[in-house]
Amino acid sequence: MTSSSPISGPNMPHRSRLTLFVWVLSLLFVTSVFVGLGVWQVKRLHWKLDLIARVDARVHAEPQEAPGPSAWASVNANDDEYRHVRKTGTLLNDAETQVYAVTNLGPGFWVLTPLRSPDGTITLINRGFVPTDKRKPSTRPEGEVSTPVTITGLLRIDEPKGTLLRSNVPSDERWYSRDVAAIASARGLTDVAPYFIDADATPNPGGLPVGGLTQIVFPNSHLVYAITWFGMAIMSLGMTAYLIFLERKRAGK
Repeated sequence: MTSSSPISGPNMPHRSRLTLFVWVLSLLFVTSVFVGLGVWQVKRLHWKLDLIARVDARVHAEPQEAPGPSAWASVNANDDEYRHVRKTGTLLNDAETQVYAVTNLGPGFWVLTPLRSPDGTITLINRGFVPTDKRKPSTRPEGEVSTPVTITGLLRIDEPKGTLLRSNVPSDERWYSRDVAAIASARGLTDVAPYFIDADATPNPGGLPVGGLTQIVFPNSHLVYAITWFGMAIMSLGMTAYLIFLERKRAGK
């Protein structure tokens, strides 16, 4: 005595043309979505590679004078972030702000000090990193330079929103982002540039703060994502072809 499987038996009715059409159309739609996502990731890959090349060129270019007041309104991340710049002036050490940081040297603080230029405008300078036990300026008096200086470093864009987990609390002197406007307001500063400058590794008197620790990292997984989406598109297309083949085979029995 023999029996036929309800799934593969000869008497199993094949799907209607409408059902087959809906399945094929759905799979082709999913395939087109996967292809679109893959193409988008390829475009993002080219954009990211171009960005990395542009930033690398800026970082290694000869330093230029940092944008003055007439150019402040046009400063933006796409065109100006990580430009190699210089600024001359006098450090306002009594208006220093320490911003919490975690670096290759461990946890501690960025030291942001206003620099007053001869024209009276102010630029916040991230002079570098100090460990927690050197947060107070009194623990590193040699680094509190009072004579005019020329700072060379990288132009950085304002960080107004804090970190994902912590917000600045100016009233308690708890700073987690380099929010130029908030720091300027807390220190009563005016005519402040809408950006700050990360000082380079030029040693400061006494060794602190330690500059030149800017992390320039651009995660670039777009190629992996593109391959994944295109792979899923191929699988979806393969399923479509297999479904059509299976239905034709069943219909021919």
